[in-house]
Amino acid sequence: MNETPGDLKFLASHEWIKLGNDNVVMVGISDHAQEQLGDIVFIELPGVGDEVISGDEVAVIESVKAASEVYSPFTGEVIEVNDSLEQNPELVNTSPYEDGWFFKLKVSDENLENINSFMNAENYLSRLDNNS
Repeated sequence: MNETPGDLKFLASHEWIKLGNDNVVMVGISDHAQEQLGDIVFIELPGVGDEVISGDEVAVIESVKAASEVYSPFTGEVIEVNDSLEQNPELVNTSPYEDGWFFKLKVSDENLENINSFMNAENYLSRLDNNS
């Protein structure tokens, strides 16, 4: 099990968000989500330059157990994707919070205003404990 970083925000759908510089957010899935999926064998990423809307499906994960969607936490533009996942999708299993990130979004100031409405790591882990 990977240690959950304290500087991330989480969605109920198990995506994590890391706020970077210049209104750029990095998005991935939680350790819990990758554990539930099992061995990940394929990831379909969005395209650089894609405009996405908060709540939209923007990536697909296929594992030996199931397929699952990754949703955008914000409206914005995809400015980078983790190309390493195309050849090594298992990075999500081994390093969900570091090497296994999915994409980066450029988000406007007004769209970032609600970042504090997402769960912090402690609240997310507590929610998982309460649901098990």
